Amino acid sequence: MPELKRLHLLVEGQTEATVVRDLLSGHLQRQGWFVTYSTVRTQTAAVTHRGGVTSWPKLHREIKELLASPRLTVLTTLFDYYGFPPDAPGMATRPTGIATGKVEHVEEALRVAVGDHRFVPHLVQHELESWVFAAGDQLAYLRDDPELAERIKQDCAEAGGPELVNDDPRNAPSKRLARYCPGYVKTLEGPLAIAELGIEGLQATCPHFAAWLSRLVL
Repeated sequence: MPELKRLHLLVEGQTEATVVRDLLSGHLQRQGWFVTYSTVRTQTAAVTHRGGVTSWPKLHREIKELLASPRLTVLTTLFDYYGFPPDAPGMATRPTGIATGKVEHVEEALRVAVGDHRFVPHLVQHELESWVFAAGDQLAYLRDDPELAERIKQDCAEAGGPELVNDDPRNAPSKRLARYCPGYVKTLEGPLAIAELGIEGLQATCPHFAAWLSRLVL
């Protein structure tokens, strides 16, 4: 019997965990993976919380703990590039130019810093809400708000695609959704819209996402 191929996703928060559970796990299982996932730990003096990437040393320690399992085939990540810790490898040496080059530079620096061939770092460009922007039609349908779809389409067209909607503190995708969608519930509405769009829809509009998935094909 062939050895089970085990893929673990270390994710940033509840929203990412929901997307993994409702969309990515099924797709990856169909690719032949046994899939598990966990939310990154946030340690305080007395309590361990889940969610949020606060510093590279803490994240590095958790990555190393997961890779200590010899049964793990691949460890990958689902963290936002927007707001990623400035002390992480590659952040201080990002090149000028397009956003994709900066994200790929940091991902490569993370891979080198961890130094394990099983580690496939992935940062969402710029944040998970960029996938919600890709699913603008689906979100507008869920909210019964056709004007929302047009507003999101215009933003994506001006930026050059959902993943290029910027990481400006005032105009990142999450900040725009907060303005466009009164009462927006990111842990519910975003994952629902993304799941409705589906894997193929995300791949068609989010090339950085598509490249990541292609690296996880057995």
